[in-house]
Amino acid sequence: MTKVSIVIPCYNEAEGISQLREKLLPVLERVGRRYQAELILVDDGSTDQTNALLHQAFDGVENARVVKHEKNLNLGGAVRTGIRESSGEWIANLDSDCTYDPALLEPMLDAMEAGADLVTVSPYHPRGRVEGVPAYRLFLSTSLTAMYRAILRKKIYTFTALNRVYKRSICATISSPAFDFTCLAEMMLKALKQGKQVSEVPAVLSVRRFGESKMKTGRVIQAHLRLLSRLLFDPGSFSK
Repeated sequence: MTKVSIVIPCYNEAEGISQLREKLLPVLERVGRRYQAELILVDDGSTDQTNALLHQAFDGVENARVVKHEKNLNLGGAVRTGIRESSGEWIANLDSDCTYDPALLEPMLDAMEAGADLVTVSPYHPRGRVEGVPAYRLFLSTSLTAMYRAILRKKIYTFTALNRVYKRSICATISSPAFDFTCLAEMMLKALKQGKQVSEVPAVLSVRRFGESKMKTGRVIQAHLRLLSRLLFDPGSFSK
């Protein structure tokens, strides 16, 4: 059985841990029938009760463990910790707020079985949709997608979703040193520039029910503009 490492970054998500457990456990049970699965919950230096609640919710779950950052390293740091701490041939990232249904892991694994190197959920796919997300966030995401697509000339609809699965064998060459949310876009851009097989699973992106988004919009826009500039003027840096 292929081993799948499921990595979930968490930062000040105390309000949503019970929802995560409720939605995730049935998925783990089904995935466990097909794969050897491990669950790694990365507490990214939370200052609320996230760590205690993660232990309370998941300590009794087979092959599940909590890894704690002593200080917040942001999403990029949590993603890299998940890769380092995991042992699976495939590594899956899921979000802790369940804005994408954890059940999407199953069709993503199906796409990996079909030969993909990297699979992402895709709310901007023609068969995907967005529900309740603020208009400014939607405009930001769709605008970035349009710019990345125009430069790459690749028919990819979503570059920035956390929920994805990738082969461990490509991690070294697609790794991003970024600590912010642009690490996700950089990993996708590197995979595409290096000719990796990328697949998208149409998905519904919904508004979070608990807690607040950790994304700082202004900083993220600036970081994406720098990444776009690099893609235009130094495209070879994505192929290394």
